[in-house]
Amino acid sequence: GLRHRGPDDRGVRALGEACLGHTRLSIIDLSPQGHQPMPNEDETLWIVFNGEIYNFQDLRPPLEARGHRFRSRTDTEVVLHLFEEEGPACVERLRGMFAFAIWDRKGKALFLARDRVGKKPLFSRGGRDFFSFCSELAPLVSDPEIPVNVDPVAIHHYLTFQSVPAPFSAFAGIRKIPPGHWMTVREGREELRRYWKLSFAPKHPADTAARRALLEEELLEKIREAVRVRLVSDVPLGALLSGGVDSSGVVALMSRENPGKPVKTFSVGFREKEFNELEYAREVALLYGTDHKEFTLHPDMLSVLPLLVERFGEPFADSAAIPTYYISRVAREHVTVALCGDGGDESFAGYHRYKLNALLRGGDFIPHPLSRGIFRTLNAIPHSPSIHSPLWIAKRVFQFLSLSPELRNLRFCSHFDADLKAELYTPEFAGRMAGIDSDEIVLARYRETDADNLLDATLYADIHTYLPDTLLPKVDVTSMATSLETRSPLLDHELMEFAARLPADMKLRRLTTKYVLKKVFGSLLPEKLLSRPKMGFGVPLGQWFRTELKDMVRDTLLSPRALGRGYFREEAVRKILDEQAQNRWHWHHHIYNLLMLELWHRRFIDR
Repeated sequence: GLRHRGPDDRGVRALGEACLGHTRLSIIDLSPQGHQPMPNEDETLWIVFNGEIYNFQDLRPPLEARGHRFRSRTDTEVVLHLFEEEGPACVERLRGMFAFAIWDRKGKALFLARDRVGKKPLFSRGGRDFFSFCSELAPLVSDPEIPVNVDPVAIHHYLTFQSVPAPFSAFAGIRKIPPGHWMTVREGREELRRYWKLSFAPKHPADTAARRALLEEELLEKIREAVRVRLVSDVPLGALLSGGVDSSGVVALMSRENPGKPVKTFSVGFREKEFNELEYAREVALLYGTDHKEFTLHPDMLSVLPLLVERFGEPFADSAAIPTYYISRVAREHVTVALCGDGGDESFAGYHRYKLNALLRGGDFIPHPLSRGIFRTLNAIPHSPSIHSPLWIAKRVFQFLSLSPELRNLRFCSHFDADLKAELYTPEFAGRMAGIDSDEIVLARYRETDADNLLDATLYADIHTYLPDTLLPKVDVTSMATSLETRSPLLDHELMEFAARLPADMKLRRLTTKYVLKKVFGSLLPEKLLSRPKMGFGVPLGQWFRTELKDMVRDTLLSPRALGRGYFREEAVRKILDEQAQNRWHWHHHIYNLLMLELWHRRFIDR
């Protein structure tokens, strides 16, 4: 069930042709008046809602002036009356994170909507005579009467992206409603409409130092305001503090908003030094006098994988889900809501790959036609069975250099590209996937943006693919698994729209990522923290897969059960495992990808 997503209250309501269910995590108006499903005054409209609307107090008075009567102080009821007044266009007025459904009893129509960037999940399943929806996948496949089948194309894409991209799910016949979309279902007909995409034009005027200084001031004020509106809560509230620039800046602004009231902060670390950011988190905690709690992760904690498989409901291979789950669990012992720093990398260009792509582009030291020619020549030479012969490596390097900048960016963050899939797949599975290009999912985003430069176009592609498909589910699913709500000020859509229109060189300045964000946080954070290299929130899988977890991974992936699924050639899987064990190549992300796919099959398909 969904009890973990809403442990405080539950409601089910049969409404003629429709039945709505809801589990509640009470944050605003803890009284029984907040119970869902919730009706309007004459009970012709009923809503179930997940999320937070931060401007609901501004939206309510005009509705009251038009005669709408409210029974609660909740944001849910504001959304319901706003829909009654404005129909589907109501979503454009909402500021926050949401997934909701409204049943119109008179019109016999269902309306579903998901927030702009996809902070809250929403899945749907339609058949000849039914339509169902849910915040998680597992309940949609729990009915033993309805057959459950794998969507092989979704698996093909998952192997590249480490998550299943919207609108796919790992199950045939179940879809994700994409971010920034709403859907109506009436008499068995579904209509899906997009209501938001990020615009990078026109640019803010920034041709003088004075204008840039004004933009920096305005940016800091927008971030401060995005933090301020996310502090509204009727339950205890804290922050997840990684020690990186984004979460540290959020904690600094939270502390400034409530001087004299220490922010509760939570951090996770590792015994392995190169993955451990605890010292930086401690420094921020000390600087702002927070009430700070820490947690150290070790390999035994991969015992949580079956729970994560259950909660994600489909294969998901961003290993940062593991520390995010544990830090959420620690935080939930003290607070119900936690702010985090997600979104800074996508809006302000924080990933190393943006810098690497700019470097490669700035010095395309081998002209494209030449690198393509060298690659074609090398490719014609058969290489030895060892995947990482010098010839194999040379082929990969020249192939990488011959790619377009858009594809290079994708290669920096993808797991199995088309060439690796060709080596991995059985002939049967390769035949079924022939002509289905995973890269096209991202390349299509580059074609639809109004950005006029490579960096902004890449940010657009990431905000509409990597962010909603991988980063946001990682945070929402793992935190809600512990009944913790997370809020992301840097993903405020008004802030994102402002940031998109900043000149690209205010985001990536020479080799400084997040240039403008670091500059505006300069008055809040120590220089040492602002200038240190980005670490990311990874897990020491490489070491663990060579030591404590080596046998478990081998036994799982080379089992007759796993190989019998028909996706992968045994010798290809064995080669990857051998090269990881012998420390000849870093395959740990790929191995984790294969492991999560197999664990998902065992939980959902073999049942």
